[in-house]
Parts: sequence; structure tokens; C-alpha cells
Amino acid sequence: MSILDTASSFFVACETGKGWEGCSTHCHTDASFSAQADALAEITTLAGYCDWMQGLLVPIPDGHYELKSFSVDEERQVVTAFAVFHGTHTVEGPVPPTGKTAASDYVYAMEFNDGKISHMTKIWNDAHALKQLGWA
Repeated sequence: MSILDTASSFFVACETGKGWEGCSTHCHTDASFSAQADALAEITTLAGYCDWMQGLLVPIPDGHYELKSFSVDEERQVVTAFAVFHGTHTVEGPVPPTGKTAASDYVYAMEFNDGKISHMTKIWNDAHALKQLGWA
């Protein structure tokens, strides 16, 4: 399987709330995670991020992505995905349901080693997204 195929399978599993259990086959067990976003500041492993995404879909059950671009840099063994997350806060979560909707741009930069994801960086303006949802 190519790294593009692996990244695509991982992306779909992660973005549809499969958690680490549904994403782990595409990743090294010790895969790291980083983001310059306060909402994700405590998350340092890809396992933790996958489970966070799964949890996000509880208060936002209609959460879904709109994929804008998927690209591979074979030389550097990096795959990037650019998408927009859409969803409405309708179920109890960090705050009571606000009924507010978010449309939030983000990018995953997935770094590969031996055909599996070894690190992922998420580029995301969390402050803007949380404000849209009425959480900030």
C-alpha cells in the first residue's frame, strides 16, 4: 500500500470518529502528535488525538469533513490533507448544546516512516472554531 493510500485510510477513519482502535493499523504505536492550538495543547500522541476526535463527535454528532486537497511529497515521505470540518453542537458536551455551527479549516501533515505514520501535525485555528460553536 502506498503512503497516499495509507494516509487516506487513516484520514477517513480519524475524521469519522473511529478512535485509535480504528486508526492504529495505519500508524506506528508510538506515533507523535503536535498542534499549535490551545484545545490540543495536552495531546502529544497520535493515539490521543484520534480518541479526541472520536470524543468531539459526541457533542457534534453531525460532524463531517469536506476534503479540499490531498497531496503527497514522496521525497520527504509526507502526506498533507486540507479539509473543512462542519458540524453543529446539538448534544451535551463541554457546555450545554448551543445549536451553533462551525465551518473550520484545518490541515493534517502526516509524516511516514517504513510505510506508517510516525508523526502528525494539525494546523488549525482552534480559537476561531470554538468561538463559532459558542464554546469560547
